[in-house]
Amino acid sequence: STREEIIERAVAAVKYARRYVDDVEFYAEDAGRTDNEYLARVVEAVIKAGATVVNIPDTTGYCLPEEYGAKIKYLVDHVDGIDKAIISTHCHNDLGMATANTISGVLNGARQVEVTINGIGERAGNTSLEEVAMIVKCHNDINIQTNINTQKIYPTSRMVSSLMNMPVQPNKAIVGRNAFAHSSGIHQDGVLKNVQTYEILSRYKDLSTISRIIQYKILVQRTIRIVAPVTEQIITKEFLFTSGCFQETCRNNL
Repeated sequence: STREEIIERAVAAVKYARRYVDDVEFYAEDAGRTDNEYLARVVEAVIKAGATVVNIPDTTGYCLPEEYGAKIKYLVDHVDGIDKAIISTHCHNDLGMATANTISGVLNGARQVEVTINGIGERAGNTSLEEVAMIVKCHNDINIQTNINTQKIYPTSRMVSSLMNMPVQPNKAIVGRNAFAHSSGIHQDGVLKNVQTYEILSRYKDLSTISRIIQYKILVQRTIRIVAPVTEQIITKEFLFTSGCFQETCRNNL
């Protein structure tokens, strides 16, 4: 297919959909790797054909946040009639940048984000709903709001994990088991004195979860035999790691 044929097919598809529904979202597959000028032509054509939402997916998770944000801004600045449609983001996490790309898109004009609980999705997953929701809630200065009840995030995360038999990694942002856990001695001391020392979210008000103080105990025993002319000395070293502090004890057995 030529580029012109692709635009014609896109327009025909949108017009066909508008015969049945008023709200039509056009999905520009692999927009992340599409040159901005041609993408703008496609978006402008489908909006004129009746699309009410234009989805700009980073289908392969390739874009850098600055690059993806610039792509959204280019559409805002160069597409006639862009005010008649909502720009939507849909980012994949192949390079670990789905959330960053989504936020960059929002900061540059996108007003719909396509996200998933726990970041589930194709391959390495999609943008995490919980991450975007809490970023927006945490950064009041960007003047963006959602109507998400964030206290439902944690139980919903657990339900999705259970139903899909897909465990959430312990260090997963927002909903991971260790997201509000503190093991380092310095961190524990700071949190016990003032929780805001190391926590930027209100775990009670915003997420209905709790902080945890963890004591890791790693015990490693090494026995070293030193053969001397007169006696055999056995040295046992025990390395005890508790609350972020190493303690070493030596026992000499003659």
